[in-house]
Amino acid sequence: KSDKLRSIETFGPYIHTYKYDEAVQDEVVLDLRYEVRDIDQNITSQEKIDQWFDSKTGGLTESAKAQLKQRWGTMQSLLSSRDRLEKIVADIVFDMETRDRLKSGRGNAMLVADSIYSACQFYALFQNTELEGKCAIVTSYEPSADNTTSTEDNENPIKYESYRKMLTTYFNEPEHTPMRKVKLFEQAVKKDFVEKPAKMKLLIVVDKLLTGFDAPPATYLYIDKKMQDHGLFQAICRVNRLDGDDKEFGYIVDYKDLFRSLSDAIKDYTGEAFENYDTEDVEGLLKDRLDKGKERLEETREAIKALCEPVDPPKNTNDYIRYFCCKESGNVDQLKANEQKRVNLYKLTAAFVRAYANLANEMQKAGYTDTEAQEIKKEVTDYEYIRQEIKLASGDYVDLKVYEPDMRHLLDTYIRAEESETLSTFDDIPLVQLIVENGAAAIGMLPEGIRDNEDARAATIENNIRRLIVDRSEINPRYYEDMSRLLEDLIRQRKQGAMDYREYLSKIADVSEKISAPNTHTYAARINTGALRALFDNLGDAPADRREVIALAIDAAIRSTKKHDWRGTYAKRMEVRYAIAKVIDQFSDDNLDLDTIFELVMNQNEY
Repeated sequence: KSDKLRSIETFGPYIHTYKYDEAVQDEVVLDLRYEVRDIDQNITSQEKIDQWFDSKTGGLTESAKAQLKQRWGTMQSLLSSRDRLEKIVADIVFDMETRDRLKSGRGNAMLVADSIYSACQFYALFQNTELEGKCAIVTSYEPSADNTTSTEDNENPIKYESYRKMLTTYFNEPEHTPMRKVKLFEQAVKKDFVEKPAKMKLLIVVDKLLTGFDAPPATYLYIDKKMQDHGLFQAICRVNRLDGDDKEFGYIVDYKDLFRSLSDAIKDYTGEAFENYDTEDVEGLLKDRLDKGKERLEETREAIKALCEPVDPPKNTNDYIRYFCCKESGNVDQLKANEQKRVNLYKLTAAFVRAYANLANEMQKAGYTDTEAQEIKKEVTDYEYIRQEIKLASGDYVDLKVYEPDMRHLLDTYIRAEESETLSTFDDIPLVQLIVENGAAAIGMLPEGIRDNEDARAATIENNIRRLIVDRSEINPRYYEDMSRLLEDLIRQRKQGAMDYREYLSKIADVSEKISAPNTHTYAARINTGALRALFDNLGDAPADRREVIALAIDAAIRSTKKHDWRGTYAKRMEVRYAIAKVIDQFSDDNLDLDTIFELVMNQNEY
């Protein structure tokens, strides 16, 4: 307030102001979610504390006793007790196992301790948890041989020992590792924290890394230190950085009740924490986690319902497949046209699941009845199941994984296990490959909604095969054109009832195998690589023996000419093109097109 007033008096009114809530609206930074956590501290026996104190201070004067009591009897000393720190450690470990980005390994956290000594105590406690080896202290402490000497509070030896253990463990070196490696250690753990959050999940700090543009971003900030004004403002902005679609908010967990009035009806954020700021200057900075969590849950819930509203009743699996994939199974144009709808489905489902996960254990606290909580839980399960079915039915299981980052852990934590187990077969293995490996038995591995509906089964299989044909057609256009005609013929016969379902599945398995692994026995012995087969199939309509000679000549010319990374350099690319052109000149009677052959060659991974 004083700086603001003095600035206006000196320089005149502001030309323009850009406040935090405006930056959030512009999606420059993330909104912040706040919660206070109270760890009750009860003195179990004041009488025993007094007896212990008297026995230890019997030789002191009354004045000295009074000074000592004043020093150690303060609330600050009580709040730094081991029991309280253990509860905070257990709290954070629980969050690491249950909170969205912390569990997935994509996010991380910072814990602000009130002193270097407390930071070392926290670190020692975390070594007995799942965070052993995944947390570090970063403070201004610089250990030296002098630190081993006992001092007034016995803190220095403890701090020195904590740092010694931390450095020797991290660098995997003997215990006499020189402590001068502290700066190297800090650089390394800070880099891990930013680039490998699953490896370095928690940094324990006091003052360092809380201010400045080079301070690393995080998802959660746990505060166990009295802070206020610009120092607090900058610290909580450690968690407001944008970092992928799955980071929607930054989370502040306050163990010191810095914003006491946040729980009041007035929602005044200044109080003691920002007493030197005007209320309007920090308005919108913090949002109560439960209030905003409920608002976000309802927002994503309505959005996913609105997206699925046009699906024809009774809204079974086949209805969803027709709406989000294609009305005619295997129709690539319809699949492509509906791609954005599927992208929206994947993203909105992921947002809905995340919003639910943030409140799953506190639905009643957020204002939901038990009945409402169960209804929402079922909706989350159903929409996640629909997303999985559509992803599988459309063949998007690989292409669109970017839109569903790390959702499996939420299913494991908050949603019935049956659904996630049912679908787990398809996490990494394409459906076409499963059909090749298991034949008709692969049908039994499909999700129940698809497995029990014949049209949905056929549409899923045909869409996946069609998707694979399209993806691979540039590698060998002629071959995959033939496969496309085979598939079209099968779809036509199925729809006309010209074959029973068992025969259809057998032929589909045969087509799948031909697509996944072209029949090598139909080629001459020397046409023994995928690239040679692609050349052989796409050299026009000349007799097979002549196409074999031309394919071998082009292949030899490419292999003898191409240099490392030849596709990435124009000059190297032109060398290969010229080598192919020389071969084509030798077979001028065959009317070979250089551009077509060169594009085919560019698409061969073997070259």
